Amino acid sequence: MERVGIITRLDSPRVQQVGSEVAAWLSRQGIEACLDDIAPDMDLLVILGGDGTLLHVADQASRHDIPVIGINLGNLGFLTEVAEDEMYQALAEVISGKGNIEQRMMLKVSLVREGSDDMQASRFCLNEVAIVKGNLDKVIRLCSWADEEYITTYKADGLIISTPTGSTAYNLSAGGPIVHRELHAILVTPICPFMLESRPVLLSPGARIATQLADAAGDVKVMVDGRFTWEMEKDDCLVVETAAKPLLLFSSPHKGYFTILRNKLNWGGRDAGYPLPVAVRPSPPQDRGR
Repeated sequence: MERVGIITRLDSPRVQQVGSEVAAWLSRQGIEACLDDIAPDMDLLVILGGDGTLLHVADQASRHDIPVIGINLGNLGFLTEVAEDEMYQALAEVISGKGNIEQRMMLKVSLVREGSDDMQASRFCLNEVAIVKGNLDKVIRLCSWADEEYITTYKADGLIISTPTGSTAYNLSAGGPIVHRELHAILVTPICPFMLESRPVLLSPGARIATQLADAAGDVKVMVDGRFTWEMEKDDCLVVETAAKPLLLFSSPHKGYFTILRNKLNWGGRDAGYPLPVAVRPSPPQDRGR
């Protein structure tokens, strides 16, 4: 590696200090470090903060094929899974080529404006796109299609369309399923649906999802990875599909997927887990010399 970008939370003096220390450490390894900058020729992005910090740069990182490693200096940290006390060990492993890179599916989101065939500039997200209402009194009705097939009209407080990575974010809070990060699928989850039988659905990653307001409604917003992006009006159509490029994300070789879930979600009181029964363990490979 020759050039590494370090992305920090600009509103946190402590994170800024850690960023300077990481830059100095990288310099001692003979690697140029750039604070709070992203360039196409970078070999790695080091994210210091929480998941929100990583989400804000996921689009640029995926567009330029820059691998990302997240160091958790925030609270929960599903994406920034490397703890602060593991930081330099993890960076040393990545620099030496021992890191494990996962390809995290991303979504491309577009809005077709009423009376026009032109799309607004597309946005990209790692977690989800959400249609949410600001009016507390009324639910909204959203007609939805997968490719050219009509799914249903959701009567709800909104709709979440997410990736497997985003299944543990807003989707989980809305009662959607947890989907393993290695699967490629698109989740569609209504927010507080009016009818209890209105359930989340799991679609092929090749599906092209379109959603439109069935009735005029005021103050309906489109949020892309937690950021306000568009006001949605009657006859506007939101189109969501798998992005051409995934996010290249380093994962910890020392923590399994379910270990992270247990720790972050406090499953089983954060127990250390139980060993797999001997009877179902994989058999050791046969000695070919015999």
